[in-house]
Formats: sequence, structure tokens, C-alpha cells
Amino acid sequence: MNQPTTTNPAPEPVQAIPSLYAVLVKMRLSLLVVMTSGVGFIMASGDSIAWMSLLWTVLGTLLCACSANGLNQVIENRRDAMMERTKNRPVPSGAMSAQHGWIFTMILGYAGLCMLALLVNLPAAGLALVTMLTYVALYTPLKARTTLNTLIGAIVGAIPPMIGWVAASGTITTGAWILAAILFVWQLPHFLSLAWMYREDYARGGFKMLPGIKGGEHTTCEVVVLTTLLLIPLGLTATMVGITGVIYAFCSIGLGIMFTLPAIRFFRERNRDTARRVFLTSILYLPVLMLVMVADRGQAYSTGQTAVLTLQEVDAVSSPAPNPDGS
Repeated sequence: MNQPTTTNPAPEPVQAIPSLYAVLVKMRLSLLVVMTSGVGFIMASGDSIAWMSLLWTVLGTLLCACSANGLNQVIENRRDAMMERTKNRPVPSGAMSAQHGWIFTMILGYAGLCMLALLVNLPAAGLALVTMLTYVALYTPLKARTTLNTLIGAIVGAIPPMIGWVAASGTITTGAWILAAILFVWQLPHFLSLAWMYREDYARGGFKMLPGIKGGEHTTCEVVVLTTLLLIPLGLTATMVGITGVIYAFCSIGLGIMFTLPAIRFFRERNRDTARRVFLTSILYLPVLMLVMVADRGQAYSTGQTAVLTLQEVDAVSSPAPNPDGS
């Protein structure tokens, strides 16, 4: 009697395995998180950077970011399977089981938290844990329930520079809040422009995104313009409090204008092309801003030190010389 033939799926090529894991943990997004964490560390370090501590901070943050992103994909795999943009991700495509993805990403998170707690400091590990829990346990389920999920996600994305800051200084000061505020505001035009481009796809997957609701397309454009405009004065606060110099201030204004122009065009001409221009400009804006911030930080510290010395010298010159008899 003829036996029915069964076809086993071909084994995954060895060279494709690393790329599967990279897609699972959204490596490019995770590296962006690491960049902001590293910038926070350097900005809080002043003139002396503890390079080994910086290394452990960025590695620990990377592992935690990869864990959170991976867990997000595992949890959302059924919805991702219904979306054209995400159906080929490892878990929804069947290239990786949900159980395997869950175990792998949990190990990453545990390793990252241990690295931060043991090799950096407990406040950094605590912030990383809060970030992971908020992303996985709050932001992820809210994506299917309310359009406010974008605000929650922006809060989560604003914490990494604070992780770096507290890793270097042991405390959260004004500079950390400024970095977090810039990251928070930047994420709104970044993710809303992406959500506008894929609004039908998000709706197909059951996600509640602002561009996909009634009247939401116009509101999205308004928010994109307002937030890009807000980044101009917000970026200047770093110079106002003295953590960056004048070069950064001018670059911040220029980058803000560069970001705002495509946002205004998106407001006037709502289509996929103008939304894409906003999204691509956002990808350029943040790394360049962070790079200039780090490059110009030395000038800010040196200027502050020079100012202090000058005041001391002026005080010494203006003080009357003591009389020889001591009176």
C-alpha cells in the first residue's frame, strides 16, 4: 500500500540564522537605543570618560533593548502575520517558534540586567528594568486598544539616555531630562509618519494608530508639524543649561528647520511620499544631533571652567591688598 509522502521543511541555512535573530530583536532599532544611551553616558561624564563602564553600559542596554523588542514580536506574532509589512518576521512566518523566541529574548534581558547591575550600577539596571516592563507589559497591549500607545512608546524611548546618564553619574540631573525630552518629542513625528504610511496595514493587524481613525489623518499631520517645530527651542535648552556649546546651538536650529520643512509639506500634501520624507528626515536628524552634541560638549565644559576662573581672577584683582601691619 502506498504511504502518503510528507515533505519536511528545508532546514534554515546556517548563514541565515544570525539574520533571523537580528530581525527578531529589531537590531537597527536596538542600536539606535544604544546610541542614545551612550550619548547620555558621555554627556554626564564631563571631561573624564570611564571607557570600560561605557562599554558595559552600552552592551547591557543593547541586550535589554533586544530583549524588549523580541518579546514584543513574540507577543504580537499573530497580529504581525496579518500585516504585509511584518508577516515575514521570524515568528509569524514560522521560521522560529514563539517558544524559542520567548526563551531567547528572556535570556537576553536577564543577561543585560545582570550586566548593568553588577558591572555598572543599580540605578542604571533599575531604569532598564522599568523600560523593559513598560514596553512589554504596557505599550505592547495598548497598541491594540488605544491610539495613546504612541505616547507610551515615546516615554519608553526617552528613558535610554537617562540610563546612560545615571550609569556615568549615579544620579539624574537636568541634562538627563533634556535628553529624554528631545527623544520623547522626536519619536512622535518619527513613528506617526511611519504609522501614516502603513495605516491600512496597521488596521488590518488590529492596531489602534492615530492615522487610522476617523479624522486621524489630519490630526497626525498637525502633531507632526507641531512636534518638529517644538524640537527647535527644545534642542537649544542643552546650550542654555551649559551642557553644550554655541556650535551645537546653531546646528540644532539648522537640523530643526531641516526636519520641520518636510513636516510642513506633509501637512499641505498628505500622501505616502511626503510622509516618507518626514520619516527619513527623522532618521537623519537624531544621529546628527547626538553627534554634534557629543562633539561640542567639551567646549561647553571648558567655557564653564574658564568663566569660573575669570571670576576668581577678577575677585582677586578687585579685592584690596592687606596692609603690612595686618589692619
